[in-house]
Amino acid sequence: MDFIEQYLSRSQEIIGDRSRAEIRYDNEVIRWLRKGREIKKAIKKANKKFPNEALKMDGNDINDVASYYDYLLEHENIIHKISH
Repeated sequence: MDFIEQYLSRSQEIIGDRSRAEIRYDNEVIRWLRKGREIKKAIKKANKKFPNEALKMDGNDINDVASYYDYLLEHENIIHKISH
């Protein structure tokens, strides 16, 4: 297994299986993060657009959520680079 296959396998473990609705929600959060919004504001915007997928967070899990979206954002950047 080469490095890219290892990376893709590991990223699938981290990201997990997501429904189309979850992917759309995640993409909306990432869109706002790319525009420079902080994670709480990006989630608030995504929650407004996709209320059925809205994240309900308490103050304790914001760091985990932020880490997840930081990973997703970087993952998208990597996938973009290796596909071009």
